[in-house]
Amino acid sequence: MLEEQARSQPATFESAARDPWSWRPLLLAGLGLATGLAVHAIVGDKGPLPLSALQSSAAAFLTVFAGLTVFTLERRRWQWALGFAVAGAAVSALLLYGSGNTDSWSATEAWRTVSLFVAILTAAPLFQTARDEGALRFPYPRVHDHVWTNVVLWCAGWAFVAITFLMTVLLANLFALIGIRFLQRLMGELWFVFALGGASYGAAVGLFREREPVVRIAQRVLAAVLSVLAPVLGAGLLLFLLALPFTGLNALWDATKATTPILLACVIGSLALVNIVIAGEPRDEARNPASRLGAMALGLAVLPLAILAAIATGLRIGQYGFTPERLWGLVFVMLATICGVAYFADLVRGRLAWAERIRPSNLVLLFLVCGTALLLATPLLSFNAISTRDQVARLESGRIKPDKFDWAALAFDFGEPGKVALRKLASDRNEVVASRARQVAGMKDRWEVASFDEKVDREMKMSRQVRLIPADAPLPVALRDAVADNVSCSNDNRCTLLMLPVSNEAMLFRDLCFKPAEQPGRGSGRGTGWTVISDSLDCVAYDRYLLRGDKWAKVGDEKPATDASAKLQRDAGYKAGRIEVRTVQARQVFVGGVPVGDPFE
Repeated sequence: MLEEQARSQPATFESAARDPWSWRPLLLAGLGLATGLAVHAIVGDKGPLPLSALQSSAAAFLTVFAGLTVFTLERRRWQWALGFAVAGAAVSALLLYGSGNTDSWSATEAWRTVSLFVAILTAAPLFQTARDEGALRFPYPRVHDHVWTNVVLWCAGWAFVAITFLMTVLLANLFALIGIRFLQRLMGELWFVFALGGASYGAAVGLFREREPVVRIAQRVLAAVLSVLAPVLGAGLLLFLLALPFTGLNALWDATKATTPILLACVIGSLALVNIVIAGEPRDEARNPASRLGAMALGLAVLPLAILAAIATGLRIGQYGFTPERLWGLVFVMLATICGVAYFADLVRGRLAWAERIRPSNLVLLFLVCGTALLLATPLLSFNAISTRDQVARLESGRIKPDKFDWAALAFDFGEPGKVALRKLASDRNEVVASRARQVAGMKDRWEVASFDEKVDREMKMSRQVRLIPADAPLPVALRDAVADNVSCSNDNRCTLLMLPVSNEAMLFRDLCFKPAEQPGRGSGRGTGWTVISDSLDCVAYDRYLLRGDKWAKVGDEKPATDASAKLQRDAGYKAGRIEVRTVQARQVFVGGVPVGDPFE
């Protein structure tokens, strides 16, 4: 009955331009199988990463060609579909080849790949519409239908792949119960996984495309379910915007560093729900008044949300300068703002008939997104170069100090422009900048830079928080690191480190009851300038460190005497820095030549 209702609907689905093609599922399954095997032959058994520029471009050509063919191939004008698939695959291969080896990719290359994917997704329904029309005409109802049909087919195809793999695993385990492990061994082979995935996805999309009523029903069910969310999200976003004058924008910035992504996610969700409610043409619009009002609220909320995202992005750029990620975020914010302005203008001009104005705007916006994504996928705009120039200018102008500069980002996140700038900074007139640039240039990855930064932080921490006795005693690096890891010297706690003449032993005292007196230039290893701030008898406790091999290990946690007279004498000696180790005679119990218990007088 549902299928009969779907067949009775006006033919805005792509079937209006084609006849049923019973061979298509088999053709697409074969294409998916061949693509899976070919891609495996390129990437090998070691997995998809890392790949050379040639490997990544070849894999991209095959994958994009197969993907576009699966979604756009029709018996009518099949040459158009193959030409579009070849063109899209060729562009993808060229762009991936220009990005170089995948192990040298920065964030920009990853975002370019995302932009390429977006360009392909938005170009496909435009091509499908032109193919159906037989000319460069793009009636919005057809474009809208192709967009949502592709979404349904994409999701349904991957769901079918998941079910196929689950069924195959079940059968493999079932046959293994009787000693037949052939299928189980096949599931362990990467080539079989690629082949099964490609064949099942091609077959799934082909089968669904031959069952137009089922896809049409799935579209309607999805639209009906999601349209219910429009008034919920619309009311929530309006309440959020109305609350901002009372909470202030500072609360918005202070709540999280992910302000812009959250706001952009709300914009994308709003745009999707609006278009689900208004559909492709008036007869398919949601009739529920709540859904229609909710869609209007969402359309009104897009612009203020985009403006808030623009402010958040501008603040981050003003504080920390350009990075590739912030520039990509800026592009997304600009697109969101353009959509917000278009929707707001259409709502003001159209009022209750706003949907009639938004549909043509959507078509223009779709072309804009497609063109922008394709441009950003090319190397014509180098966000790495822009970010490098900005960050280096901030460093050279003194707006950011060398110890606060993100050297790891310059070396490993900004691509080749960052590496070139790092080499130039290595000969900078500022010796601090030049020295740091030379150090980072010789490091292999950002984790090595982070480790070095941690080492520098430890050295600074030691100079601030640890009193060394004698003041001119050499401090081994391994001992410094061991002391820096001691919780007794963490945060603002201060310690006194006594270096013994034997050079393989040290005592770390916890200054639980002492603080440096406010006397400039005093209290650092001079034995003076320290005041008692507590009357506790258990103030001075110490840890004993011994050099074992090339590492310093903590071997004891000692507590001081607790009688009052000893405390007075100890406090005076500690303030004066009179700390020493004496050899004392003691008795101790031995069992079988092994000491047991603590020494005693």
